[in-house]
Amino acid sequence: MEMGSSRQDTDGGTSGSPERGTHGLPRQAGGPGGDGGTPPPLPPGPPPGRPPVPPARAVPGAGGTETGASPGRGTHGPAPHATETSGHGHGAATPGPHGTGTPPRPAHDPRSAPPLAAWLRTPRPETEPGIWRAGYEPLPERDPDRIPARQLLSGAVVSFLIGWLLWSLLWNGYLGSYWLWPLLALTPDSWRTGDGDKTPFLVAMTLYYGLVIAILAGIFGRLGHWDEVWRRGVARLRRTRRAATAAAAPRPPSPGEDPADWPQLRGAAPEAAERLAAEVRAGRMNDVDQARIDRAWQSVRSHPGRLPAFGEEVRRHGAGACVHPSGARDLPLRAARHDLTLRQVRIGTGADTERNPHPYRGAGIALDPGLLATSALAVGPPGAGKTSRLVRPVVESLCLQALAGQAAVVAVTASGARLAPDDAFDVVVRPGHPDSRYDLDLYGGTRDPDEAAAVLAEALVGDLAAALPGGDSRRAATALAQITGPFQAVHGRFPEVPELRELLDGAEPAVAALRDALEEAGERGQLRELDAYARQLGRPGEVGSLLADRIALLDRPAFADFFVPEGARSADPARGPAHRPFSLRALEHPLRVRIDLPERGHAEASRILARLVLAQFTDCALAREDQSLFAALVLDDAAQTITPQALRGLQRLRSGHAGVLLTLRALDEVPEGLRGALLGAVGCRMVCAGVTPWDAEHFAEVWGTEWVEIRDVTNRQLVSDEPFTRVMHAVRRLATGRHVTAESVTVRTVRRERWSASDLANELPAGHAVLSLTTVRGERTPPVLTRLGE
Repeated sequence: MEMGSSRQDTDGGTSGSPERGTHGLPRQAGGPGGDGGTPPPLPPGPPPGRPPVPPARAVPGAGGTETGASPGRGTHGPAPHATETSGHGHGAATPGPHGTGTPPRPAHDPRSAPPLAAWLRTPRPETEPGIWRAGYEPLPERDPDRIPARQLLSGAVVSFLIGWLLWSLLWNGYLGSYWLWPLLALTPDSWRTGDGDKTPFLVAMTLYYGLVIAILAGIFGRLGHWDEVWRRGVARLRRTRRAATAAAAPRPPSPGEDPADWPQLRGAAPEAAERLAAEVRAGRMNDVDQARIDRAWQSVRSHPGRLPAFGEEVRRHGAGACVHPSGARDLPLRAARHDLTLRQVRIGTGADTERNPHPYRGAGIALDPGLLATSALAVGPPGAGKTSRLVRPVVESLCLQALAGQAAVVAVTASGARLAPDDAFDVVVRPGHPDSRYDLDLYGGTRDPDEAAAVLAEALVGDLAAALPGGDSRRAATALAQITGPFQAVHGRFPEVPELRELLDGAEPAVAALRDALEEAGERGQLRELDAYARQLGRPGEVGSLLADRIALLDRPAFADFFVPEGARSADPARGPAHRPFSLRALEHPLRVRIDLPERGHAEASRILARLVLAQFTDCALAREDQSLFAALVLDDAAQTITPQALRGLQRLRSGHAGVLLTLRALDEVPEGLRGALLGAVGCRMVCAGVTPWDAEHFAEVWGTEWVEIRDVTNRQLVSDEPFTRVMHAVRRLATGRHVTAESVTVRTVRRERWSASDLANELPAGHAVLSLTTVRGERTPPVLTRLGE
């Protein structure tokens, strides 16, 4: 595994920088990739400049990334960025009361640990999947026989008052003196009569009174559960004292266990560890820097020969070592809570309700690559929060992980910058937009015509697979290969969209010219392929005309300068500057890519491009040689992109350390025969408030049933033939206004749906969702009611 990302071309190739190699490490002369060639320009992003700010270099975003973490129930972490700051401190100076420009109050005591150190020291206990672990405190185990606090206190007070009343009656003689008979019987008469010393009797009487009080306290204390009140009170005082002690003077960890001192580097690279620890103490390091350098160190452990280069890189650049090729060390804006030490992003809070499992009540709900690698599906109507409260936090987290050299993300959306600003990405592809700097490679960056034809056929006619001969897109892929293969053999490249359309239509001039070129080049095998396609034209069931109709959707004036294959632009320099082609083969590198679909003017073309990206992603993610990077594809609107071939690809992604996040307005946007298969292919499922009963029924079925206890309470009137009992019943009826009844409780164990279709469609509050999660190891969670965005 490389220590980080090398600079990447948009066609998926890589080239090392002459000064800094993979992940910014210096490369020795003659090493891998050091061919002396001129590196290509970097993708768009912040320049990797380092302004000299004494006593050390400034770190973009170092002061506005983290805040101190205090103990709590998973609600702490680096504060989200509200606005873009200068990136060289905790904030700009604000005018004082008289407009004198007084600096703001420091965010923390200068003598205490800086925010990143406190954040690294925050406990992160092992929990159930999907729980926000930073600062998480498990709830105490639920006791089914636990008495509510109000009832416990009222019972204790009432029992104390009754006991006090009884003792008062005994003391004042209202109940007679019979309770003193044991004392009188056990003491001699001489102790209480005559003129002798009565001290022994007074002592015995005092002891006897204490014994009676103890007996009364024991009886009424047991009735009032005084022992439980004492245990709860003491436990509460202890928790309050521990919290106050921790807040006043937090105990520093031992030197060998303090994550802010980089103990993992102390043995092999002590100078690097000391430099990084100084950066943390000075507040010049943010959470992205820490995650990025830790990722580079893991690579060094796998390849010990890189240790000298790593040490030199850290010595020279400190917290800016091993920087992302774009030079960015943070995002310009954050809208969610992130924990890059665990690669988690918080998307909501588990509702405190009986329907939720006990560990999830009130806990933060978070996603990480271990969950997203099983792929995820979110279904909900517009405005339910799928984009703003799920897709945007996940894309933001994956972009941060890409800056840390841990992930590669491709976000496909029609909303453009509303998903995330352009500055948060290395590559922004806008097909049909004249200002787009990048183009989308229609053939996926491959040189194999059969592979390119299979992916392109899936994009063009994958949604019509059920109506095609054979029930899939194999015939369409064969037809495309019979065109693209001969064309590549002659021209050394794949055909452009207009050329492909002419050949698929069977235009005589185009086909004849290609045949003559093949005969001249002596490509007899490719000539047979072209003749085989020509013989199919006009026959019933041939797919050439259907492919031509679909490719015509991309042969529009708006796309005239797009989808140009590699090599075509250089052959015709008169066409002007070319868009740089982008291929998903670049998933080998920690890239941040956003593809904006032309949804408004070219809806059907957008669906074709979405299917194309999905097909290329599943193909390229599984073909990566280095799968240590987590590859993620986010489809903000997956309508009409789910095909049988796409489902097969989703099921294989888990083994390739990759995953897809899909959102749908309704399951009606998926063919009826594929809805159940889609819910079975993804490991994480979410249904938002406002879903239709028909869609809710599918989720209720996939979540299944569980065993629950049902308590049936029956009240029956008591009728007695005894005169005294009847009189007492009449008195109780006059006092309470109700008949005297006896309560009968029956407990049954039955199977019940975890969430019924009616509950999902009608009972979900606004802004809530029910989601279930699955890890790559196969751990599953039951459905959890979640309040999104908190």
